[in-house]
Order: sequence, then C-alpha cells, then structure tokens
Amino acid sequence: MKLITTTILAALFSTTQLFAQTNAGTVSGSVIDGNKKTIESASISLLNGKDSSVVKIGMANKVGAYFFENIQNGKYLISVTAVGHQNAFTKPFEISEITRAISIPPIELLLQSKSLSTVVVTAKRPLIEQKIDRTIVNVEAAVTNVGSSALEVLEKSPGISVDKDGNISLKGKAGVLVLVDGRPTQLSGADLASMLRSMPSSQMDQIEIMTNPPAKYDAAGNAGIINIKTKKNKQFGYNGSLNLGYGQGHYPKINEGLNFNYRTGKVNLFTNLSHNYRKGFGNLSIQRNFFEEASKNISVSFDQKSRLNNSNNALNGKMGADYFANKNTTYGVVFSGFSIAGADRNSTISLLSDAQKNLKSQTKSTTWAEEIWKNFSTNVNFRRVLDTSGKEVTADFDYSTYDSKNNQSLSNYYFDAAGKTIQKGDTLNGFLPQLIKIYSGRMDYLQPLKKGARLEAGLKSSIVRTDNNAIYDTIHHTSVMHDLNRSNYFIYEENINAGYLNFSSPLTKKINAQFGLRVENTNAKGAQKTSGDQFVRHFTQLFPTAFFQYTMDKNNNFGLNYGRRILRPNYESLNPFISYIDRYTYEQGNPNLKPQFSNNIELSHSYKSILTTTLNYTKTNDIIQQVLEQNTEKQETYVRQANIASQRQIGLSVSVNNSITKWWTNSFYVSVSNNKFEGLVNNIPVSIVATMMQLNGSQQFKISKSLSGEVSGWYQTPGVEGVIKFKGMGAIAAGMSKQILKTKGTVRLTVKDILNTQKFSGISKYGNVDAAFQQNRDSRVLNLAFSYRFNKGKAAGAAKRRAGSASEETDRVGAGSGN
Repeated sequence: MKLITTTILAALFSTTQLFAQTNAGTVSGSVIDGNKKTIESASISLLNGKDSSVVKIGMANKVGAYFFENIQNGKYLISVTAVGHQNAFTKPFEISEITRAISIPPIELLLQSKSLSTVVVTAKRPLIEQKIDRTIVNVEAAVTNVGSSALEVLEKSPGISVDKDGNISLKGKAGVLVLVDGRPTQLSGADLASMLRSMPSSQMDQIEIMTNPPAKYDAAGNAGIINIKTKKNKQFGYNGSLNLGYGQGHYPKINEGLNFNYRTGKVNLFTNLSHNYRKGFGNLSIQRNFFEEASKNISVSFDQKSRLNNSNNALNGKMGADYFANKNTTYGVVFSGFSIAGADRNSTISLLSDAQKNLKSQTKSTTWAEEIWKNFSTNVNFRRVLDTSGKEVTADFDYSTYDSKNNQSLSNYYFDAAGKTIQKGDTLNGFLPQLIKIYSGRMDYLQPLKKGARLEAGLKSSIVRTDNNAIYDTIHHTSVMHDLNRSNYFIYEENINAGYLNFSSPLTKKINAQFGLRVENTNAKGAQKTSGDQFVRHFTQLFPTAFFQYTMDKNNNFGLNYGRRILRPNYESLNPFISYIDRYTYEQGNPNLKPQFSNNIELSHSYKSILTTTLNYTKTNDIIQQVLEQNTEKQETYVRQANIASQRQIGLSVSVNNSITKWWTNSFYVSVSNNKFEGLVNNIPVSIVATMMQLNGSQQFKISKSLSGEVSGWYQTPGVEGVIKFKGMGAIAAGMSKQILKTKGTVRLTVKDILNTQKFSGISKYGNVDAAFQQNRDSRVLNLAFSYRFNKGKAAGAAKRRAGSASEETDRVGAGSGN
C-alpha cells in the first residue's frame, strides 16, 4: 500500500507544471473605518448587479482584506457590513474576458450612531446555492423549516427523498452517507432516522448535498454525501441565540435550543444545547398472500391493520474550546453527546382467510418497546499554517461510544372467526443491549502551488468494535423459558486505513480541473459467540475522482465529473439478530453482506447562475437492498438486507433559483431518473425497470421590511425502491415570519402537509412474495416558533473547525447524534 501511495503522489505532483493560468474572475479589496483603520472580519457579500441577490459571502481577514475567486463573467457589486458601523456598497463593476481581476478601492465604513449592544447585523442568504461540487441549502432561509426536525428538512431538500422507514435516497439512489459537521453519525436505518427526528431545525445552519464528493471525503455512500452543518457563532465578546418551538399535530411536538459563543484574547468557547420532544402516531396496513408450494395457489391471505404510537425525548449537547496559540497555530477540543429515550406502543389485528377470502381466524397483538441511546464523543484537533504561501497541516483525533438499551415485549392472543379464544396467548420478551466504540485519527496537508494550483494529501485510520447481545424469553402458558433459538451474541470488529491525494489547477484559460485518488484498506471480522460462526475479510480498493469546469462565456458554464464509491453494510445490517414487528413479521440481519460499489458520471450546465441542468449515469454492483422473504409453513414474513442485484440509473435534473421581482424569490427543482434492477432475489431472477420524477419548490415573498411569507412543496411520482413499487406522494407547506424586538427576535408560524397527502403506499411481488403496504403518520402539524439573538462584541473570524476524523464510521451505527 505504501508503494501504491508513493507512486500516485509522484505521478500527480509531476503534473503540476503542465497547467496554465486561471480563467475564472477574482475580486479583491479591503475595508477601513472612518479613522482609516482596517476593520477585521467585516462581512463581505458579492451581489448580482441585476437583482442584488447574494452570489457569495465572505469575511475580511485580520488586515481588513477580502478575496473572491472563481467568479463567472457578469456585473456585480460588493456589500459590506460590520458590527457598530453603517452598511456600505460599491459601485457596480463587471468581470469579462478582458477584465478578469477586479481590485476594489478601500471601502470606508462610518460608525453607527447607536450603541454597540443594540446593533444586530443580519444577512439574507439564498435558500439554494450551487457550487462546482455540491448544492447548499441554507436552512433558515425557508420559513417552513421552522418547527421541523432535521429529517423533515432533508425530506423537502433538492433531490432527497425519505421512505416510510426513514431511509434516505438521493436522486433516486439509496446509500447516502450522512454527516453532522463533517463527522459520520455512525447510525443507520431506524436509528439514524430516530436521531434526525430528534434534531430540531433550529440547530441547523446548512445542508451540503454532494452527489460526487472529492477524494478528501470518505469513499462511503453510493449515492453521495449529505453534510448537516450546525450553527456556529463568529464574534468577539459573547453572542448566541435562543429558540423555542411548539407544534401541534395529532400529538404535540416541543423543541428548545441554545447556541452560545464567547471569545476573548486567544480563547474561544462555544456550546450548543437542545431538547426535542415528539409524540406521533401511524396507521400501517399490510395485505399478504401465502401460496401452496406444489400448486402455487393461494393457501392463506393475511389482512393486518396496526396502530402505531411513538414518542421520542431527546437531549443533545456540544461544548468546546479553541486556543489560538499564535496567528498560525490553533488547538481545539470538542465534547458532544446525546441521550434519546424512545417508546413505541403498537396494536395489531391480523385476519387470516382462506383462498376464497373466508375468515378463518384472527390474531390480536400488542407490542411495546423502550429504547435508550446514549452517546459521548470527543474530538481533539490541531491546525498549523506553515508559511505565508498558505501551506497548512491539520489533524483530528476522535473517540465515540454509543450505548443502547432496548427492551421489547410482544403478546399474542388467538381467536376464531367468531372471536372465541382458540388457544392460550403467548408473550415474547427481549432485551437487546448494544455497545459501539470508535477510534479514529486523520491528518491532512494543503500546499498552494504556482498559477492557482493546489495539492492536498491526507491519511486516516479508524477502529470500530460493536458488541451486540440479544436475550429472548418466551412466556407460554404462564411458564417462562429462555428462548435459545432467538437469543444470540455477536461481535464485529473493523479497521479501515485510507490515504488520498487531490490536485486542482487551471488547464487552460477557460478550463479548470481537479483530480483525486483515494486508497482504502478494509479489515473486518465478525463472530457469533452463540453458534461459533465467524467471518474474516480483507480488501484494498482505489477510488478515483475527476472534475472539469469549462467557462464558455459570461453566461454559460459546463462541468463534468466522475467518481467511484463504496457502500459498506451498516453495523446493524451485519448483526444476525431478529427484531419482531408483530407475530407474523420480523427483521433479521445478514452477516454475509458484501459492500457495493458504484461508478458515477455527471455532466452539468449552469446559465447565469440561475438555471442548472445535470445529466447523470450510475452503475452499481452488488446493490444492498431490503428484501421480503416468506416462510409458508410458519406463515411468517421477514425483512432482511441482501446483495440482490446490479442497478443502472440514468437521470436528468433541473434547478432554477432566481428573483422574479424585488419581493418574490423562486426556487424550483425537478429530477427524472430511470432505474433498472437486475439480479437474483431468493434465487429467483428479478428484472425491474421504472422511471420516477421528483419535484421540489419554494416561493418566498417579502411582504414588508419585517414580514415575509413562504409556500413550499414536494412531490414524488410512482417509482421503484429495490423490489418495492410505490405510489406517488407529496406535501405542501406554508408559513409566515415576523421580526420583532428591534429585529433581535423572530416569530414564525407554519403549517406542514396542509392537505394531509404524505402517505405511503406500495406493493412487492416476485417469486412467492405477494404483499401490499399502506401507511400514514402524524405529518400535518401547526408550528409556532420564537427565536431571539443576543450579542455584545465585535465581529471576528471564527476558528476554522473542520470535520472530525470519524465521519464514515459514525454514519453506520444506527442511533442518534445531535452533535
């Protein structure tokens, strides 16, 4: 591996002399106050000269200088704000083929007549920002995000869809790596959904959506990466915000949050605390047919109806410190954790009929489950600027532990068609503790080169150990017996070592390029202590990436990128334990899962930074999907993950973001994808082809200086997810926002899923599987929220807090993380 890495480094580094000067425009300048002194860390906004919409936002450095790069041809102006000073604007200027480097004369800011403590500076960011390698969603720019959870905000974001179980897809592709502040949540499936439901939107700043991330990021995530960035403050002195929210659907939802930052001298202290309580319900109906093996005729039909009641009480906390040893060296430490207490109370009635639909018997089941997830994580980081050219070394060391206690009880009562008891009831009790420990370290190096080129390199290593136990007892005829058939003990250990190189440079006057290569070495072993079964796996893979950007003229910009990615099975999916949903339905892990690999190509075109069109092609092998299997003899259906097929996807997406008038802003996204699945499911050939469309839109209205409104919505046409065909679904939301208390406070009122249309319906038919599903939940909610901002001090550049080193590992755990 060392030889491979050295060879790649030499090959890439030798190409640095082949590239010429940059074609993209640059804007530079400085900011001074009325006494001709420089103003450190003023907020600088590059505005579109046509409609004054924000193109880029930056901060002045310690000497008051600012710099914007990669600016397309067009007319612009600069807006400058700083605490204690009046706002200032430059005259319009133009970047063209002739004038690419604009130097703005020093901008003078006049002192504000009001006292410093009463000045609040706010900047309106656009809802959607398109970058060369990612799409950015500014969460607070959408009024209807108020009172929502992180999962609900993701659900209405461009290209993202969430199924009935909380699984996340991106542009019609499953297998998304979800990060929080650049770190993996280490959770998956229902546990990841639970964590995202426990995180209030008031803690979120931005969502970064990367369908083809650069080599610096972990290669995990077949569909790409979603990075949720939480709020961070950027001022000397103290500052922060307080958030309170109440939502009322069928049941209440409550959230509170506090962000606080204090910076003085060489020390910066910060904390982020939140509480979220959500109670909800769901109605789930399942119809299933079982067939006789010889005749293939229906032997038994099931009609199940379940009432699902759930509650979730979550506490999230983060605190940390940055120490600025000198102007070039920064040390940091972050402590974070969460505690989530969840409870489910479900009741199910299952009607069993013969082939002629005559009712033969019925089973009534009650299920309760109580689960507590606790997490503690710590990150120690270091940053050192080596010289004036910008050479930089950063390092991160992470430790995380996840501790879960899960108690379950399933009671069944059996009756005939007339409702008479036909046999005594039984109860299955389960205790499923889980402990996960993660150790991770990373080091990165950045070196600016001549003529705008950059070289990045890094190393990472992680160790993960999961300890899973399942203890089941059966109560039958009042007798308690330890259930050896269902009980199990599973330990999984994994070590991943990785290295990457990333090189970017202009190739010609109009073409910029970025090349990357990542090497990942995986070593894993799993052991079932109960049965003695075990497996050991070792493999090393290369993951190349390439990005090209071509600026045809001031209005048109083209991009082409390629990347290879891996999706490793979640720790939960590898766990062979059985988790019961009801008497006839359960989930089971699969320790034989293999990772899936995908190759992704995207071609994009941007017109005036308003219209973006993207064409993508993806080929995935050994795709991991949920499949249904049926045991006719026991009349049971179980769900498990399997490497079922290969998938080919061709997709087209269009994004429009513009200001229609001074008071009306439009954001619209549409994606069409054609998916083809081919493979074996339960040793039965399966071939499924389907085309799906996703729509997402938001209309924002500036009614007055302090009052704004929004109408938003999303819709997903019928499509296919693995072996399940689902019907179309969507939702509409609306909201109002009012600034009060001299703009320090904001009151927001929103309604989500106004028409109560967010309902899932699907079918799965192949081999001996014939099942249909319908589900709805407590999605129509009225939210009232209040936020208050406070500060005392002057603006300052925040410490550059990077992503931690344990990003992919935490995303595969399956519980919650509010950090």
